[in-house]
Amino acid sequence: PLAIPAGLAVGAAVGLANGAIIAYVRINPFITTLGTMSIGRGLLYVFTGQQNITDLPASFTVIGQGKLLGAVQLPIVICLVLVAVSDVLLRRSKFLRQNYYIGGNEKASFLCGIPVRKVKLFDYAFTGVLAAIAGIVSTARFGSSSLTAGIGLELKVITAVVIGGASLTGGEGTILGAFLGSCLMALIADALTLLGVESEWNLVVMGSALLAAVLADTMNKRRKGILG
Repeated sequence: PLAIPAGLAVGAAVGLANGAIIAYVRINPFITTLGTMSIGRGLLYVFTGQQNITDLPASFTVIGQGKLLGAVQLPIVICLVLVAVSDVLLRRSKFLRQNYYIGGNEKASFLCGIPVRKVKLFDYAFTGVLAAIAGIVSTARFGSSSLTAGIGLELKVITAVVIGGASLTGGEGTILGAFLGSCLMALIADALTLLGVESEWNLVVMGSALLAAVLADTMNKRRKGILG
């Protein structure tokens, strides 16, 4: 009961820190988040003594191993609920739709009266909470907390989001698209495994997919005259 709210609070705090640095200090978002990720992982090693945490109680692991009505695993239910609610809010909520304008042209959005800094703070705090939820569900799923969990996922996440329709230049994308992009990446990884392809080639495929998606997005913007 205490660990879960504490984990969510830590996620929100890290998100707020990222948002404050990006919105007020105006450091590049990629550099900021990569830096805080490294700091967080380093602190994790310090606090745990580089030891995995095992033997978690059943009252906690049920979050990742339980089933709804004895049929559907809870992580799937949690994922689908978050995707559905977030997608609707991003499409329909006046506050969240401001992200599209900020992503398209931040300066113009500010001049139009959009509270750019407040929106960014909320975005990063909310993203931190979602990351904490993912960590909680993953830990409960495997019944232990691993120090290596999440390593290398940055490239997979970026690839999935870009394939799902988001643009690295901002102003485009949907939650549903990002979810479908993640599903596609998982299907590709499973297909490579079934075909007997060595796991090392997964990185090659992911990198190629990311470059192809970014290239397609760049060419599309050039056709529309958005890019020079």
